[in-house]
Amino acid sequence: MANVVVVGAQWGDEGKGKIVDWLSERADVIARFQGGHNAGHTLVIDGKVYKLNALPSGVVRGGKLSVIGNGVVLDPWHLVAEIAAIRQQGVDITPETLMIAENTPLILPIHGELDRAREEAASAGTKIGTTGRGIGPAYEDKVGRRSVRVADLADDATLQARVDRALQHHNPLRRGLGIAEVDRDALLAKLRAIAPEILSYAAPVWKVLNEKRKAGKRILFEGAQGALLDIDFGTYPFVTSSNVIAGQAATGVGLGPTAINYVLGIVKAYTTRVGEGPFPTELKDADGQRLGERGREFGTVTGRKRRCGWFDACLVRQTCATSGVKGIALTKLDVLDGFATLKICVGYDLDGRRLDYLPTAADQQARCTPIYEDMPGWSASTEGARSWADLPAEAVKYVRRIEELIECPVALLSTSPERDDTILVTDPFAD
Repeated sequence: MANVVVVGAQWGDEGKGKIVDWLSERADVIARFQGGHNAGHTLVIDGKVYKLNALPSGVVRGGKLSVIGNGVVLDPWHLVAEIAAIRQQGVDITPETLMIAENTPLILPIHGELDRAREEAASAGTKIGTTGRGIGPAYEDKVGRRSVRVADLADDATLQARVDRALQHHNPLRRGLGIAEVDRDALLAKLRAIAPEILSYAAPVWKVLNEKRKAGKRILFEGAQGALLDIDFGTYPFVTSSNVIAGQAATGVGLGPTAINYVLGIVKAYTTRVGEGPFPTELKDADGQRLGERGREFGTVTGRKRRCGWFDACLVRQTCATSGVKGIALTKLDVLDGFATLKICVGYDLDGRRLDYLPTAADQQARCTPIYEDMPGWSASTEGARSWADLPAEAVKYVRRIEELIECPVALLSTSPERDDTILVTDPFAD
């Protein structure tokens, strides 16, 4: 049986939630392998809208096991509130349907406070544009070996030791930023109160997933942000604080790389990003405004307006390479309906030199200007199309040209937020 990794192949917000939900019907286990509740998935199922941040998309599918892996940083209070909200929508979430890795690091209130204080103190041009939810500081503590992890909640002596070690680092930082030192006893009380609810979902995820794999169960690995926000291969420093690319899927749940059989890259038919950082094809004109309005480009988590631009084939080809993508799911094609002319970025001009990739150095990224190829648009609607025959000829040509430029075939084509408005070319689980 094939196991499939789903990664965003741009800056996120590509429509991963719908695709993961669509694929989860074929999966037995849906595992989240990185990120925090700074990312969001919006699922539309039978006209009902579900907004998820920390929970894997599979929770809305009955009979599936959803897993939060050790590669995630988890805000326990947010998770409990999110579970309650999704339950109110009629979704059954129990320890039999949701599992949290025991070695998952926790996001504490001190992480969000530090995150926001740093952003406020940052000088012009150095703000990252974080959500302020503490994801970066939580990952820092993980690497600094001062995290409180899920398993630590089960033993009070260990919990106190972990909190004390964290505060040895955080209190001096807070003093330097003009923030009051942490009330140790209050923090411990909050953790002790939330512990029973979190521990009810705790399990040795690495062991469970290895057993599931040996039993021939299908595992769907779900990432959060897009590959261009990867801490190593993204537009650093305007990135997230974890590895987003497909190789992280194995590490983020405790499986070996041989567990991955197919990597599906989610790609929007144009380009968007939230927050600061380089964006070569960004449009600050009427076309950019139109893409944002038609695509309802507002963040699921923050509500922030997304920056919009033409499709960048160079960036997607680059992320397909770094994640080993075998096929893409092309989403939001219907947003392009009605444009007389479409542009695709096929290269960059850097100080008179043509490049076919985005350079690593931040100053060079900022100086890259896009080289465009024009393509005719289409006037007919593609919204809700469920077969190639339903698409205008110009739309088909646009998709085929994207395949050529990114050197990767289209496996699925999404034509609306509804899960059934999907054209299947290759079933990743049958690969």
